[in-house]
Amino acid sequence: MFETVLYEVRNQVAYITLNRPDKLNAFTEQLNKEIQSAIKSASRDKEVRALVITGAGRAFCSGEDLAGVSDDMDHGEVLRKRYNPMLLELDRCEKPVIAAVNGVAAGAGMSLALACDFRVASEKASFVEAFIHVGLVPDAGNLYYLPRLIGHAKAMELAVFGEKIPADKAKDLGLVTEVYSLDNWNESVAAFAERLANMPTKAIGLIKRNLKASWHSNLEDYLERDAQSQRIAGQTADHKEGVQAFMEKRKPVFKGE
Repeated sequence: MFETVLYEVRNQVAYITLNRPDKLNAFTEQLNKEIQSAIKSASRDKEVRALVITGAGRAFCSGEDLAGVSDDMDHGEVLRKRYNPMLLELDRCEKPVIAAVNGVAAGAGMSLALACDFRVASEKASFVEAFIHVGLVPDAGNLYYLPRLIGHAKAMELAVFGEKIPADKAKDLGLVTEVYSLDNWNESVAAFAERLANMPTKAIGLIKRNLKASWHSNLEDYLERDAQSQRIAGQTADHKEGVQAFMEKRKPVFKGE
């Protein structure tokens, strides 16, 4: 199905693994398109209730493959043609998406991690705003997400100096939810993803929508969105199960419906 991506569904979680380990999973046009296609497949699959994006080998993603960069390249057109469709597909996904950052996430690789809902990192992981080192501006949505996660001043610092941020510091900054040991990396990522996959999926989708809207809405419009969202959530089977489980003093079994 794919050549540069590994795609597997286990326990209601879709695992999308960037699979160019010899190139540190650097982006090519094919990889951009296959990530977009894999996200779309997972979004449409009713059996999938959470997504994990990770990298094969020792890197998450080192950014654009510089072997394909030429002096006359129009970087804006590359973004419009390759990166923007991938990121918009990710943004449309209403299921929780986890970036499992197993190694370096640099340049547009860091941008991809920032665009996910959660980031978990191995103890060997790092984040690098590498753009400044080649005289470029952080792109692929990087400066859209970064200040929302860590604030304007710290985002400016990371973008301008481009220093390597190890996993523990990334957690302190709020970029990362959890840092896991390499000894139990796969098990820890699976446990985190499966926890999300067993939660009320439609409610999570509404939470994602509302968080995005909160940045662009006035209070009156947002309160109306609150009411509409809660009306939708209140009609789900998971809401009914949650109430029933509370009344029966048991743990709810959500089905994402």
